[in-house]
Amino acid sequence: MLDDFMIRAALAGMGVALAAAPLGSFVVWRRMAYFGDATAHAAILGVALSLALQVSLFAGVMTAALVMALAVTMLAGRGFAMDTLLGVLAHSALAFGLVAVSFLSGIRIDLMSYLFGDILAVSHTDLMVIWGGAFLVIGLISWRWTGLLTSTLSEELAYASGFDPRRERLILTIALAITVAVAIKVVGVLLIAAMLIIPAAAARPLSRTPEQMVIIAAAIGSISAVVGLQAAYSLDSPAGPSMVCVAAILFSLTSLVKTIRRI
Repeated sequence: MLDDFMIRAALAGMGVALAAAPLGSFVVWRRMAYFGDATAHAAILGVALSLALQVSLFAGVMTAALVMALAVTMLAGRGFAMDTLLGVLAHSALAFGLVAVSFLSGIRIDLMSYLFGDILAVSHTDLMVIWGGAFLVIGLISWRWTGLLTSTLSEELAYASGFDPRRERLILTIALAITVAVAIKVVGVLLIAAMLIIPAAAARPLSRTPEQMVIIAAAIGSISAVVGLQAAYSLDSPAGPSMVCVAAILFSLTSLVKTIRRI
């Protein structure tokens, strides 16, 4: 069954959608869209690191993403506006990563596959890494669900309830780094943030509870992956961008539903 590359690609897309759904919901609730983008851009530095040290791509990308996320967390509020800080770090990390990759001698690398993903080349090993990372993210979010949700609503309420918002933020940061590491093969550095944010944003108008939003976001992300792959196969278009296009169309539809309900 898994010998069919389209089935492997669909399973990989669904795995990323399941990992991105709960995390993307928190990114939307906390208004951390640029934070996710900066973490994703750092992944190119991780690619260069993993190739230079001959370690696994997952380990290199996760390390770079985690370092970037922690750096943003520590530097926030120290004389720079958050959007300025994220803009500087995101684009600097991407540029330094691309330059670092160009200096790797004797290694042939397809930068387009890392920038926009190469989901059709997903192997059995990649599939295990993606689903392993997805289950790890879901486990982390489920374990700290109450604390994460409470600290998202109010830090004062979190302290009063016995939760440390800084610890919850760290757990969210770790989950984000894992998601970036598993998603780079599927949608690439430039589109990871889109798969985090768009399905969650599309689910918001249809949800009445946080749990509903996560479930609907996972469904929208999975539908975007499968339909986007089919569209890419039929239209001979890039698979990763096609998935994001489908997610954007679904976002437009749910936004239209929300507008109609208000009339």
